[in-house]
Amino acid sequence: MQSEGAAAVPSATVVPCRRLIPVVLAGGSGTRLWPMSREHYPKQLIDVIGCDTLLQATVRRMDGFPEGWDVADAPLVVCGAEHGFIIDEQLRASGVTPHLIVEPARRDTAPALTLAAVLASQHGSDAILVVMPADHAIADVKALQRAIELAARYAQQGAIATLGVPPTRPDTGFGYVRIGEPLGDGAHRIERFVEKPPAELAVQYVADGAYWWNSGIFVMRATVWLDALRKMRPEMHAACLAAVAEGAAHGERFDPAASAFERAPADSIDYAVMERLGGPDAPCAGIVVPLQAGWSDLGSWDAVWDALSKDCDGNVARGRVVLEGATSTFVHAESRLVACVGTTDVVVVETPDAVLVADRANVQRVKGLVARIKAEHAPEAETHRKVRRPWGFYDSIDHGDRFQVKRIVVAPGARLSLQMHHHRAEHWVVVRGTAFVTRGDEEFLLSENESTFIPLGVRHRLANPGKVPLEIIEVQSGAYLGEDDIVRFEDNYGRCPSHSASS
Repeated sequence: MQSEGAAAVPSATVVPCRRLIPVVLAGGSGTRLWPMSREHYPKQLIDVIGCDTLLQATVRRMDGFPEGWDVADAPLVVCGAEHGFIIDEQLRASGVTPHLIVEPARRDTAPALTLAAVLASQHGSDAILVVMPADHAIADVKALQRAIELAARYAQQGAIATLGVPPTRPDTGFGYVRIGEPLGDGAHRIERFVEKPPAELAVQYVADGAYWWNSGIFVMRATVWLDALRKMRPEMHAACLAAVAEGAAHGERFDPAASAFERAPADSIDYAVMERLGGPDAPCAGIVVPLQAGWSDLGSWDAVWDALSKDCDGNVARGRVVLEGATSTFVHAESRLVACVGTTDVVVVETPDAVLVADRANVQRVKGLVARIKAEHAPEAETHRKVRRPWGFYDSIDHGDRFQVKRIVVAPGARLSLQMHHHRAEHWVVVRGTAFVTRGDEEFLLSENESTFIPLGVRHRLANPGKVPLEIIEVQSGAYLGEDDIVRFEDNYGRCPSHSASS
């Protein structure tokens, strides 16, 4: 049924499209949840508030959508090349076969959405896109779906809708939307977008009542977005169209042409289009729909603490944690026992290679802390001790002068690249499964408790021909043990032979 407010939106010809395509933007590399979230394994890939990762929870939010709408089974997931295989692996483990759009370069959210819109509008279709960041939390999914359904009705008529969250407190970590004319069903026209305010202005916004948090969730027809972008940012529109036209599909994965996509200016959805929808010359209406569903962008450890259930003293404990006389304390332990005595308003996050201890009032400063760690070229800013690869993972157990010890796990049927090293030799000991080893001109099998030696400068490859994970202990020795000492000759996963970031 068409709402009274929806009829009030001046728009292009109404197209009663009922097709909804979820578009998940998963290209972020946030550092505010360090040390769990890191550049090469950002927060959308971690299980920061539940058993599912934030990505897995996001793609499930359209399950059980109200009847009468045709929701695509496979979401369009836009991500970077460094995270594509992990995203595909996580979603398939959840029973979802995604269509991946793998960005060859980081260009922010507006070009990412445009790639999805171009692909969704091919073959004459004009589906409604439900655009969601992959790293947010929603407590009430049904309330989210009701808000999306209202936004989709406006999108049917040519508007671009965003979901705004009526604020519950002054917050300097969010952008705001100033709401305009009410449309009779809870929605409003967008008057303008406002950047993250200083504390005193955030207090005024909440008292005013006309400013809502910007959730970053958008709903629009694919062709409406493309038309608006063509008029407002023609150079971005042209670059993204060329990137798709010159790109290539590989099964469920689409790779835009790098040379074309890199010509697109980097910009957000808000800056590129949404902030311009409040004016009289806007190519379409901008609508904000209220979202009251326990939304959080999880932009700090304090926000994570706020989103989780607490004990009677206001504490949140995950993992092996013992608290004695603690109040309003957040503790996350991954690899060992963490005990806190008499702590108040403290965050403790323990991972195998780094520990964060912070006052909850200062968790926004974690981003600056990570910048300092990165400036010192410390690996903890970018990678975890356990590093995931398309073939499995490795865990750096120990290291010292001229040696390093790794635990390597290779998935059934997978194999590492054919490679060699200029500066190190390697000893392999099989502790589980069967290894198929290529060493120079030799090929042979190794069973449990058997070992081999890979001399410096010799081509070699490790593969798992079995049906159970292959686990080996690798001892490296040499003058230089960095991951960039890899010369790759062949690879099953499409990585460039000169690429040297992993095995």
